[in-house]
Amino acid sequence: MEIRELAIKARESLDSRKGEDIEIIRIGDRTIMAEYMVLASASNERLLGALANEVEDTFKKMDIFPRGVEGKKEAGWILLDFGDIIVNILTREMREKYNIEKIWMDCERVD
Repeated sequence: MEIRELAIKARESLDSRKGEDIEIIRIGDRTIMAEYMVLASASNERLLGALANEVEDTFKKMDIFPRGVEGKKEAGWILLDFGDIIVNILTREMREKYNIEKIWMDCERVD
């Protein structure tokens, strides 16, 4: 499966568990850390944890495991690093506070 397809799979996984404002941003032209970033909001910390678990479970079925996991639901954000794909899930408040989209505003969005 291609990297772009995996990013779309992550978006579908987040959407299936009621993730909000899900975006896929192609960041590979601006950084070497990953090719795509998938951003999503959660309405509360409990949902944030459930969204992260859903993405991990979806990728685990394809024998893909995170290289690293940062943050925790109590902090209002969780980042899953799958190498070429970073999945960043934040509560609405944290997403507004960090405004990650602004950093990558000139990068391509994937429909």
